[in-house]
Amino acid sequence: MIAGIDEAGRGALAGPVVAACVIFLDQSSKNINYIDSKQTTHKQRMQLYKQLKTSNTIIRWNSINHRIIDQTNILKATMKAMTHCIQNLTIKPKKIIIDGNKKPIFNDLKIETCINGDALIKEISAASIIAKVIRDSIMIKYSHYIPQFNFKKHKGYGTKEHYNELATHGPSKIHRRTFNLNTQLTLF
Repeated sequence: MIAGIDEAGRGALAGPVVAACVIFLDQSSKNINYIDSKQTTHKQRMQLYKQLKTSNTIIRWNSINHRIIDQTNILKATMKAMTHCIQNLTIKPKKIIIDGNKKPIFNDLKIETCINGDALIKEISAASIIAKVIRDSIMIKYSHYIPQFNFKKHKGYGTKEHYNELATHGPSKIHRRTFNLNTQLTLF
């Protein structure tokens, strides 16, 4: 069995980074047409998410908040989220494949990286769907508590709308302080 891991939110200006791990326990679960979450609409992601949640699949996810991201850095926070996913697996996979080129260290597990793995490996594609749906739902909840930011729409990523909101209101309590927002704001 292979475990696939991906993250969502690494490049955002606000909110958490979420990592997810997926292991297919049978071939029928793997036969669903998973694709990278960045290539799907919200509706497609939700359909795939529901299929994953009801399939014969092990799913683990972990969220690291903006404060920890600021204390450590985004790479270490991402590795921490991935590490928690791996540690919470109920079975030991033959190998773990992580999207990208960085991986956490585990002496007793075979861990590989794969650039563009979310487009190439079904387990990673499925993990990207899980991570994106969970992170998006967190950001939608924040939009209710911090209404001056349209987190429901931009999910904390650096869109023109988000930069305009930052220019008007300044950073909210969930904005990552380690992003140099003043430099970012000069881009628009």
